[in-house]
Amino acid sequence: MLGGVLAPQQGTIRLLDTDLTALSASARDRFRVDHIGFIFQQFNLIPYLSVVENTLLPCWFSTRRRARATAAGLTVREEASRLLRQLGLGPELRDRAVTSLSVGQQQRVAAARALIGRPEMIIADEPTSSLDAARQKDFLDLLFHECDAAQATLLFVSHDHRLATHFTREVALPDLNRAVIEESN
Repeated sequence: MLGGVLAPQQGTIRLLDTDLTALSASARDRFRVDHIGFIFQQFNLIPYLSVVENTLLPCWFSTRRRARATAAGLTVREEASRLLRQLGLGPELRDRAVTSLSVGQQQRVAAARALIGRPEMIIADEPTSSLDAARQKDFLDLLFHECDAAQATLLFVSHDHRLATHFTREVALPDLNRAVIEESN
């Protein structure tokens, strides 16, 4: 619901001073691409696109993200390369098909795609599950750095309780589920 994919049956969801429940489906799509970066657990990379093309995808759909990606004077391709390099994916991989990468490398491409264009919110679903300990630390350092630079909110979902020490707030899933189920007669 925070991503504007689903709308609640009742009530409202306000994100970035926008009532998502008041938006049409297409307006929620526009809001999502302009303001939210997703790191999906299953990555959702486009198999026929290269590493850099997958990273650039949000900038193809959002002029806002494209403008934010180039605000520091880099081209969008240079910004994609910077993010990929920070995530340990060198120039030799940028034009390769994402299907030729390891699972950990694919996960880092998904992270670069979420971060490009400095969205105000990053929703990360198990983003470190395919990373070894060293890559996990580097990934978290980059994620926090990029979120700080963009003044972005990070919503990070993980079953790895060891990661909780990296965050200022931890909320257990049962504490979030406050849905009231009405019994029918």
